[in-house]
Amino acid sequence: MDGIRRKRRTFPYSHADPGGSGMPGFHAVNRGERKINRKVLVVDNDSFFVEFLSELLEGRKYRVFRAYDGKEGISRLEREDVDLLFVDMIMPKIDGREFIRHVRSRFSSPRIPIVALSGVMIEQLDRLEEIDADYFVAKGPMEKMAGHIERLLDRIESDPPGASSERVVFRTGNLMPRRITDELIQSVNFHRAVYESAGAGVMVLDQDARVIVATRAARDLLKRPSEQVLNRQIISLFPRDEREKVTAALKKILFRQVLRKTVFSVSIGSQTIRIAVSLLKIKGDVAGWVMVMEDGDQWAGRV
Repeated sequence: MDGIRRKRRTFPYSHADPGGSGMPGFHAVNRGERKINRKVLVVDNDSFFVEFLSELLEGRKYRVFRAYDGKEGISRLEREDVDLLFVDMIMPKIDGREFIRHVRSRFSSPRIPIVALSGVMIEQLDRLEEIDADYFVAKGPMEKMAGHIERLLDRIESDPPGASSERVVFRTGNLMPRRITDELIQSVNFHRAVYESAGAGVMVLDQDARVIVATRAARDLLKRPSEQVLNRQIISLFPRDEREKVTAALKKILFRQVLRKTVFSVSIGSQTIRIAVSLLKIKGDVAGWVMVMEDGDQWAGRV
């Protein structure tokens, strides 16, 4: 596995020897020594890879928790303190980028070491500085990855990263960018930019009515930061005397699917928010709800 230079100096595994950070949960170890019951969370929608990585970690006496998308990963972190995170970057619902941003905001002390994993890491090298992970690992053939992951764990256990540590990118073999993958990433980034640039706020709710997407405009209307919105029950984001309206709108559009949307207004402080709710359908199946939010004052006096 090779170290890739990213602005600051990086190291291959065999030559890595930065100073220790005093990170809680880790200490320098000899090869024959293992600290029992360190806890790690693996977040990846590829169940086969989750089991592959979990087996390696359990072999090193880690206690492994599993999550299969970012939403489930946040729920697990709300229940468990962990010493290390492995996070896939491409996941449904809440993706790795948003998950890591959420972790750094909501679970900031002590800082949890994060290993970002992706099968499209090479195609994203120019944007890794935007992701606050400590290590970036490009996925490769399973038969080659076991040794690479073991050496990465040796490094993390002997020299835990700190908040100011250099971020390091590792890859398996001579992986090259793939044009079709790069085009798919550009498409995803384009669609993300579209809804972030919309004049209205947009929120997407999962089937359990928890928030899995909330644009900046939506968070501004709610007057809440991202860590107080993602994976929260939607009704908890509104004043108590307005929650019945929200629940009624979700039920109405769910049980009267001939409707394209239902519209209602709520008050948050002195501001009136106009909200349109529609069903989210994937391949014809109901997967949740979409809420589009606007400042209701702009509708005052309109027919």
